[in-house]
Order: sequence, then structure tokens, then C-alpha cells
Amino acid sequence: MNDKRKIIEIFIIVAIVAALAAVATFFVIKSAKNEAKGSSQMTETATEDSSDKEDPQHTGDNAGSMSVTSDDGASADETQILSASSVAENSNLTFGIDVSKYQGTIKWDKVAAGGIDFAMIRVGYRTQKTGEMCVDTNARYNMQEAQKNGIKVGVYFFSSAVNETEAIEEADWVADYISKYQITYPVAFDCEGFTDSASRQYGMSSEARTKVAEAFLQEIYNKGYTPMFYAAMNELSANSQWDTKTLESRYKIWVSQYPDTAYPETPQSSYEGTHAMWQYTNKGKVSGIDKPVDLNVAYFGFDETESAKNGDAADDATADPEANMKFSDVNETVTAKESVNLRDIPSQGNDSTIKVTLNNGDTATRTGVSDSGWSRVEYNGQTYYAISNYLTTDMNYVVPGQDGSGSGDGLKTKFKECNDTVTAKIEVNLRALPSVTNPDATVVATIKNGETVTRTGINEEFGWSRVEYNGQTLYCVTSYLSVQ
Repeated sequence: MNDKRKIIEIFIIVAIVAALAAVATFFVIKSAKNEAKGSSQMTETATEDSSDKEDPQHTGDNAGSMSVTSDDGASADETQILSASSVAENSNLTFGIDVSKYQGTIKWDKVAAGGIDFAMIRVGYRTQKTGEMCVDTNARYNMQEAQKNGIKVGVYFFSSAVNETEAIEEADWVADYISKYQITYPVAFDCEGFTDSASRQYGMSSEARTKVAEAFLQEIYNKGYTPMFYAAMNELSANSQWDTKTLESRYKIWVSQYPDTAYPETPQSSYEGTHAMWQYTNKGKVSGIDKPVDLNVAYFGFDETESAKNGDAADDATADPEANMKFSDVNETVTAKESVNLRDIPSQGNDSTIKVTLNNGDTATRTGVSDSGWSRVEYNGQTYYAISNYLTTDMNYVVPGQDGSGSGDGLKTKFKECNDTVTAKIEVNLRALPSVTNPDATVVATIKNGETVTRTGINEEFGWSRVEYNGQTLYCVTSYLSVQ
């Protein structure tokens, strides 16, 4: 019995061990199968993105995005966007303008008071036909005054570079030009008009133009400034005119897209790609700017203002009064047909100031004429601007009604007392009476230019002057005289 009991006990132990082994084998095999199944699912997701369809954050390529829409947003790694700023960038919405010389002389104190945070200022451009690089003649003034009034400054350059060498040349020029100013916002590359057959960029491929842009932007970054790429929405969408994916992976994008109703009624751009700044209208009205101006929203701001790269103070800059018009050079003597205001800039608006009035007989040197109806003149050592129609090169010009004929017999003509020295512009008759019709108003003498007499009275109604000549009181037509 004892032997049988021992055998039974041994059998039971062996059975238990076998059962345990079987159970262990079952779980090892199941675990291995599950592991293999999991590995298969991970590989499938990476290659086809076809699993986990019930995940509420999984919508096509938007997997993991909190914004679940039917539209696919552009992927972007913000850690790869180039920024050279030494001041902290934040995610605040900031509001700005972009300007060039075509906005005229801007009153930047009023712009600042209107709540503008930043200004993107054009510093220059390369011509689209000849490839000549030109400065925006109001750039230094605009950077200086924006900075002075607490508006943070960014800049842009209008490029027509046809190769990377030219693009780097542009970037180096820009970096040097702005080095004495506090450039906090980005330095933008702007390239337009390349589909025009007259453009030197006509026929360049999208790939070639993108490489040109990259060369400019990378060089700007190398110079210590944050680069940004500007283009219209239709050029960026679906890589229409640029390799957008490449550009947005490395640089801030500034997109131009004008909705029917401007911001804030339209709260965001309809451009679906990644962008850091949105230009939402070119018809903005801003206090301090008389002309329409582009308005922008930036989806970033800065806690402080950058320091200038070059520690030397920038030379004091003044506004270019001729920024909005082209003057052809001349050199001729002019006088007023009657009288004309000489202004500090060629404008009759509130932005101009009347400095002096030029009267008929007073002479100035005209140095420039514009098709817009303005003349540039030098008078008493100063440069002024006058309406061309009020000037004449005819030194004998007589103001209608001021030729003395209206005085009748001259017997009742009244004079306002004065005391000045005058001479003839060329020559003038001195008469016994202030009349050209009275037989008694005989010509007593004639004086030529350089001979002087003392004028003691002037009649503005009929255009006569009373003068003292060799002890006699005589009269002559005022418009033929010039004050010494």
C-alpha cells in the first residue's frame, strides 16, 4: 500500500507540473502573438496611415491635431524656423503697416498714437528690367522716425535677382544699410512681377526662384537678422509659384490675401498654409499717412526692442519731398505771374508748410519740373516747391488787369505809401500820370535794368507805382519793376 501511495503521489506531482508547464506555454505563445500583432499595426500606420480610424483626433494627415477639419493644414516644425532675434519673441497678436516712399512723408508720431505696433519698411529694390539696385529714398527717414516714436521696425527688399549670387548681394546690401537701426521684426524677401515678359526673371522655374529666395534669406540670417518670405496666397498655395513646403519649413511666411471684408470682421486669412504674418488689405487708413497703406496682422510680437548691429549713430535723415514724383532737371529764371506760395514739399495738403510768397517781379531759379504740376525752385539759398502754372519765365509778363489800362486818366488813382528801391526788369517808361490813355500822361523818362529809383507808393488795383526820379514824381507799371 505504501508503495502504491508513493506512486500515486509521484503521478499527481508530475501531472501538476505538466499542467503548469502547459499553462505557461499558452501564455508565452499568446504574448508572442500579441506582440507580433502590435508590431504589424505600427508598421501599417507609419506607411499607410490607415489604422485607428475611431480616434477623434485622427483625420487623415491631421492625426494628433486638436483642430479636426476636412482641410489638411501644412506641417511645420516651429523649432526649425530660423530666428536670429536676441529679444524674447511672444505669441501676441500685433498690428502693423508696411510702407515705402509712395506713402509720402509720414507723421510717425500720429501713427504711433493710432496704436500701430510695428512697421515693415521698404529699404530698396532691384529694378525688374535692368537689374539695378536702388534705395528707397524715404527708408532712412522712416526707420529713424518709427524707431523714435516707439514703433518696432522690420524691413523688406523687393528683389528681382536671377541667381543666388545676386540674391546674396542684395542681402548683404540690406544688412549693411539697416545696421545702424533697431530692427526687431524680420527682414523680408519680396519678389513679384516675374510672370511679366518684360521682367528679367521671366521664364525662371519655381525651383530656381525658390533657391534665389533661400540664398537671400539664409544670408540675412547669417548677418544676424530674422528672415521672412513674402508672397501672395495664390502664389504660395499648392506650390503654385514657389516651393512653399521648403520655404515654410525654414522661414517665417508673410502672406498677402485680401478678403472682401477686412480684419477683424474677417478674423483670419483663407490661406491654409503656415504663415506668421497676414497682409489683409492694401487700402488701409492710418492717422499720419495721407495715402492708402497696407495693413498687417502678425501672430507674434516681442517683449523688447532689438539693439542696432552697428553701434555708431545713424546720420540724421530727412524725408524726401520728391518721393512721390519725378522731377526733370532744368536751370532757368522764373517769376510769379502774380504771386505764388513757395512750400517745403510739393503738396497743398496739411503735410506742407508755406515758407514764403514769391510776387511778380521777384525772381527765383527753377531747377526741376514735374509732370504732376510742381516746380522745384531755389530762392534766397533755400529749396522750395511751387505750382508751375503760377510761374513764368517771361520777365515782362503783365498780370491781366495790372497793365495800368484800368486807371483811366489816372487823376483819381490812389497809392499806398511805401519806400523801396526798384529797377526795371528790362526797361520801363516813367510817365507824368498813372495812365496809358490820358494824353497828359507823357513818357518823361525810360530807365533800364540796373538803373534804380525810389518807389514811394503802390496801387495794387491797377498795377501802378509812384517813383522819385531826378527830383520828379513819376509813374510806371509795377509789373515791369524789380525790387532791389
